[in-house]
Amino acid sequence: MNLEQQDPHSLLPKEWEDLCVGWGLPAYRGRQIFQWLHQKDATSFLEMTVLPEELRRKLESSIPVFEMQLAKKQRSTKDETTKFLFRLRDGQCIESVLMRYEYGYSLCISSQVGCRMGCRFCASTLGGLVRNLTAGEMVQQVYAASKEASVRISHVVVMGCGEPFDNYDALLRFFSLMREEKGRGLSLRNITVSTCGLPHRIREFADCHVGVTLAVSLHAADDELRRQLMPGAARFSLDELLDACQYYTKETGRRVTFEYALIKGCNDGRDDAVRLVQRLRGMLAHVNLIPVNPVEERGLARSSPQRVREFAKVLEMGRIPVTIRREMGADIDGACGQLRNRYARA
Repeated sequence: MNLEQQDPHSLLPKEWEDLCVGWGLPAYRGRQIFQWLHQKDATSFLEMTVLPEELRRKLESSIPVFEMQLAKKQRSTKDETTKFLFRLRDGQCIESVLMRYEYGYSLCISSQVGCRMGCRFCASTLGGLVRNLTAGEMVQQVYAASKEASVRISHVVVMGCGEPFDNYDALLRFFSLMREEKGRGLSLRNITVSTCGLPHRIREFADCHVGVTLAVSLHAADDELRRQLMPGAARFSLDELLDACQYYTKETGRRVTFEYALIKGCNDGRDDAVRLVQRLRGMLAHVNLIPVNPVEERGLARSSPQRVREFAKVLEMGRIPVTIRREMGADIDGACGQLRNRYARA
């Protein structure tokens, strides 16, 4: 293991154990290290007083801990939604959004710096993909937001900047880190991962039987419009995508949530709703309608509340389960990537 290239928060307990055993130390030292990083929020190995001083200094010089830095915080005046801009080790910035629901606090985290999918309604992709996040950088968003807000985060949504399935290995490692009992011990059923729709990854993910909730960004019910709105997903047809989603349901027994951002005069008409019903009929599915957050650089407007309700009514009449997402964070650069872009231009 090349320690200089490792992110301490990305290593699993077994990897810490193997490292300690390789240094001639008991395996339990590795479990202690993991616990201090993921339960006690240690920002330095020197803080880990249960470890021998020699080991602490060796770790500090070999694989130093980097504490994610808060660059900016915005809190909504309409609700308790809070957006965090975190600075990473290399100076890049990412966003996380904390939301309060009846069941507790949910954090939307990023999986990449930027994004290469090119979705027209999203600010994350304006500067393209810079790099993938490590699994440790993903879990640290949870820890840092929890610490900043002084709350317990019970649910996590991987739906911020980036395409999670474009950073697949780190995503799976993130799940393993979050579920560890010596860490936060978060139930995977309380984690949702949102993808713009990579069929081969959805099938691969189904075969893993991870147990998280799958959300798919659909946003159109025909291939031509979807290619315009989501050019990064254009190489896959809706038939391919929905076949993969049905495979996911068959293998896991779990329904798929389809995210549908309603854009005024673009994909919010009655005909669009009817086509969506035809596409999803017979599937174990749920549609989450999202009045799009306006992005200045994109020039797209959100559908009116009346149009949103009419769209939902067509789905209900077609016996497609549907909810309208509660508007949150619109006054704090709520759309993915907005705060990061503004900060970069400042």
